[in-house]
Amino acid sequence: MDQNTIIFWTFWTGIISALATGLGAIPVHFVKSTSNIIKSLAGSIAAGMMISASVFSLAQEGIALKSRWPLAPYIVILGLLLGAAFFWLIEKYSETHDIHFGEIEKGITKKGFLIFIAMFIHSIPEGIAIGVGFATGNFSFGLIMAVAIAVHNIPEGIAISLPLHNEGVSTKKCALLSILSSIPQPIMAVPSAILTWLFEPLLPLGLGIAGGAMIYIVMAELIPDALKEGGKTLTAWGVMLGLCGMLLITNLLNLLQHP
Repeated sequence: MDQNTIIFWTFWTGIISALATGLGAIPVHFVKSTSNIIKSLAGSIAAGMMISASVFSLAQEGIALKSRWPLAPYIVILGLLLGAAFFWLIEKYSETHDIHFGEIEKGITKKGFLIFIAMFIHSIPEGIAIGVGFATGNFSFGLIMAVAIAVHNIPEGIAISLPLHNEGVSTKKCALLSILSSIPQPIMAVPSAILTWLFEPLLPLGLGIAGGAMIYIVMAELIPDALKEGGKTLTAWGVMLGLCGMLLITNLLNLLQHP
């Protein structure tokens, strides 16, 4: 493929993958969050999905890059710690400063804000992956990579929307925030396709930071709230359901990427 074709497909598949995240708000619309039990189950399922995505998708993919960069596993570990430290600082900052979303801020709490930022960061290495996929010159490989990320974005949209919906955020705003969290995908995909030599080596660190950010949010916000609302048994089973569901999706997507 010539460079113009690569840029065209990279940009538009990045846009489609970002829009796919908004689809995760649709099933959440039918979840009634009037009881503490539903709130706890929804929050813990979202926590399980985020843990699974962090460990079995982000960190695992970063470690697998050791065949090209022998230090990749250690860079991923460093990234995990940096991601957690970054969100610890963000949390401290949000405790003493007002965070505003403009017209869409109604109903969004500190927890919702932190989840949004975590998923936003998570989308950066995914955008790089789309760009690098098309930059190989193999159109089929790039398209499969983009489709896999787009499909993967739907349960990620659910993970974003569940806790926001529980806080009273409308389905429309849940979908909008889900899409906005994936905006880095088309933004990062095109430069990554053009400057593969620069962006590809950053993948291990980016994947680690994204994973560490999400794990911190799960441990600091989602699980404590779920325990408070529904108790340890319901929270534990919710986390397991979310983790196993996301792991199943991840493995099915791996079959798509490696026929």
